[in-house]
Amino acid sequence: MSAAIASLAGYGSDSGSDSDGESRTSTDNASQDATAHLRPLGSEKTLSLQVLNSAPEVAVKQDVETGVHLDPSLKEVMYNPTCDTMFAPEFGPMNPFKTQQMSAPRNMLSGYAEPAHLNDFMFEEQRRTFSTFGYALDPSLDNSHLTTGYIGAVEEAEKNKGLTVFEAGAKKTEKRKKVKGSDASNIEGFLGPWAKYLDEKDVAKPSEEEQKELDEITAKRQKKGKNEEEAPADEKTILHAKDMYDYQGRSYLHVPQDVGVNLRSADIPDKCYLPKKQIHVWSGHTKGVSAIRLFPVSGHLLLSCSMDCKIKLWEVYNERRCLRTFIGHSKAVRDICFNNTGTQFLSAAYDRYLKLWDTETGQCISRFTNRKVPYCVKFNPDEDKQSLFVAGMSDKKIVQWDVRSGEVVQEYDRHLGAVNTITFVDENRRFVSTSDDKSLRVWEWDIPVDFKYIAEPSMHSMPAVTLSPNGKWLACQSMDNQILIFGAQNRFRLNKKKIFKGHMVAGYACQVDFSPDMSYVVSGDADGKLNIWDWKTTKLYHRIKAHDKVCISALWHPHETSKVITCGWDGQIKLWD
Repeated sequence: MSAAIASLAGYGSDSGSDSDGESRTSTDNASQDATAHLRPLGSEKTLSLQVLNSAPEVAVKQDVETGVHLDPSLKEVMYNPTCDTMFAPEFGPMNPFKTQQMSAPRNMLSGYAEPAHLNDFMFEEQRRTFSTFGYALDPSLDNSHLTTGYIGAVEEAEKNKGLTVFEAGAKKTEKRKKVKGSDASNIEGFLGPWAKYLDEKDVAKPSEEEQKELDEITAKRQKKGKNEEEAPADEKTILHAKDMYDYQGRSYLHVPQDVGVNLRSADIPDKCYLPKKQIHVWSGHTKGVSAIRLFPVSGHLLLSCSMDCKIKLWEVYNERRCLRTFIGHSKAVRDICFNNTGTQFLSAAYDRYLKLWDTETGQCISRFTNRKVPYCVKFNPDEDKQSLFVAGMSDKKIVQWDVRSGEVVQEYDRHLGAVNTITFVDENRRFVSTSDDKSLRVWEWDIPVDFKYIAEPSMHSMPAVTLSPNGKWLACQSMDNQILIFGAQNRFRLNKKKIFKGHMVAGYACQVDFSPDMSYVVSGDADGKLNIWDWKTTKLYHRIKAHDKVCISALWHPHETSKVITCGWDGQIKLWD
């Protein structure tokens, strides 16, 4: 320890050469300076502060940049800049990808317009004159001198002596004079603002055309006042097939046996498949098709009714011809229905008539009307009640007729709106009806009081109802773009697990149908599409653009695995497979 202290003490000793002495003195001075801040300040020594320049001189922007940049927002420049300066890019180098057109300066959508000094009033005056009379002063000429030129309709300008729209204003017409009677002190004779004009006519006489219209309206009103029934339209039929009967004396009602499918059997196909493509188009109706019905059991014939007031019968197999046209309604036909054997069918039209036709001969057997529009019609499917049918009417009633007597035998009057559908359920002991009153009612046959009434606040109108092939379910086309399924046995409850969505039908009574094996549900929609859902999963499997307008009905052939028939408001009926 003592040795170390001794060596430190000897570090600053005077021994050594001259150079050592110099270094020693400099070391002493350095050590003194280093510890100067620890010693008290003497009177003879003072500390001096070094002054630092916090902002050193640097090269300014003007020195670095050689060119002069113009502010693009400047409206006025106080010197003459060069062309390069005027059209230099705003910041940085020019965009090499800009075309000449893109890089050109523009102050409006179509390009660059140089401002010209023109009084706003003068501009508006010339613009209005041009739009009214078709001429205006030529702006390219100096019009302050005697030379005045016009553009546009020069002849019109010379004719009007170049008058502008403000100078050639319409002269004020004289005010129409009223009958005197403005003296308020004359209580009885005071007319005030209600006084008539002197030239006012008290009686207005209609022109010849107006008189004709008035006569027509009054004639119609007089007809309405009378209770005379309008005469039904004359019935006639057109046979399109060459021969009514074949070589064995059979008519077209005979079920064909050479089509590859047993149309007489009651068995349904084992498995059904999705239709993929269009294989035939039946065209013959000139307006939209309202409904289509297949021949009972066999389905070898197709009956269609249309807004062109006609009913047509078509072949489904072989040549697929139009066999017969039934003409007998004066307005659009809304619904049709075969009897159990297919020998007769009913038609309901907007001319307020229901007509019974013979399918084979085309003869109209009888007519029925209660002076209301029938919306739907159905034969009673029971074999012993084939002479009875029911029709849903526009006056909220369901009317039951007897074909033999032509008389109304029962009225079911409980609905609060026009009746849209009638569907027989429960082995034809009951029938279900839907209406514009957004309710579903179940009736016992021949009992005019509904024994079940279904109406929820969330329910919409259901203008199309179809019974499933197994008779257990009712598929109802609801106006909120859904197909609802109700149980068709006993309780008639809504099956909340089976709701089919994904199509748009609001406002249209698009008919629903099932595949024969109950694996698919088909329906048209407002866009003319054919929609096919899976029955088990309610998933929308397939969608086909079937028609240009509303696809109003879709029928799955009861004996075929994948044949679907659709009809639409474009007047066509199509077969898909």
